[in-house]
Amino acid sequence: MSKFVPYDSAEPVAVSEGARRRVLAYSDQIMAVEICFEAGGQGALHSHPHDQVSYIVSGVFRFTNDGETREVRAGDSLRFAPNTVHGTLCVEAGRVLDVFTPLRQDFL
Repeated sequence: MSKFVPYDSAEPVAVSEGARRRVLAYSDQIMAVEICFEAGGQGALHSHPHDQVSYIVSGVFRFTNDGETREVRAGDSLRFAPNTVHGTLCVEAGRVLDVFTPLRQDFL
């Protein structure tokens, strides 16, 4: 749980075909994660007990959040309540910054 996390020190991990996750700074209470998507990459529908906010850094995505699907792009943000089913399809290659509370132990 470093105060500073150099980008190059955060190892990317493949999470699905066309998507790689990089765990950034975190503590027991909060975690920042970058996901880089290729066009066509997906974040499968799933749910978890964590509160989540996502910020679209770049690209275009089609997100489903609790049964509602919308297209979002750079500058947009979303909130996923705990245990809400959500997922995404990347329309144009891009990056998403996800913030979780508490931290996602399963990502470490």
